Amino acid sequence: MLIPHDTRIALDMVVDLVNTSPESEEPDRLADVEALYGFVRDHDISGVESLTARDLSGVRTVRGRFAGVFEAADARAAAGLVNEIVAEAGTTPQLTDHDGYDWHVHYFAPGASIADHLAADGGMALAFIVVAGEQERLRRCEAPDCGRAFVDLSRNRSRRYCDSRTCGNRLHVAAYRARRKEAAG
Repeated sequence: MLIPHDTRIALDMVVDLVNTSPESEEPDRLADVEALYGFVRDHDISGVESLTARDLSGVRTVRGRFAGVFEAADARAAAGLVNEIVAEAGTTPQLTDHDGYDWHVHYFAPGASIADHLAADGGMALAFIVVAGEQERLRRCEAPDCGRAFVDLSRNRSRRYCDSRTCGNRLHVAAYRARRKEAAG
């Protein structure tokens, strides 16, 4: 699947945003405005100067809506959610080439809040996945104690775990040890 650079960056941001949500015993990784500043810095999100508690609340709302797209039962349900996210963000597509990046599209309106910024760019990235008929690539990790979001960009859509260095390897090692124990016993 061919994904333009700006769409890939937006998809990575969506996944990382969804994965900031508190899971089982993990704390909320967007616990305060300072954490939101860190998220903005880590994702090199342009045009963000000052953030407030209201921005944090808005971003948390967008996070929950993005999570709903990953949990949608089918493309029609995902499309409905994406349409709502993008419409409420007030998209204003514009070509830009800032900060050393080649031409790409921003979908948020100039001066948009950080929540609308993320909703517009992330929502459009998710829209491209749904339009391409690839909604099943929006997945949750199958490790029993994980459930983190990821986008399966493997050629054959076979990725099952969020990060092969952690969840995938841990489960493969456990299966290997179980086979060895069974063979020895």
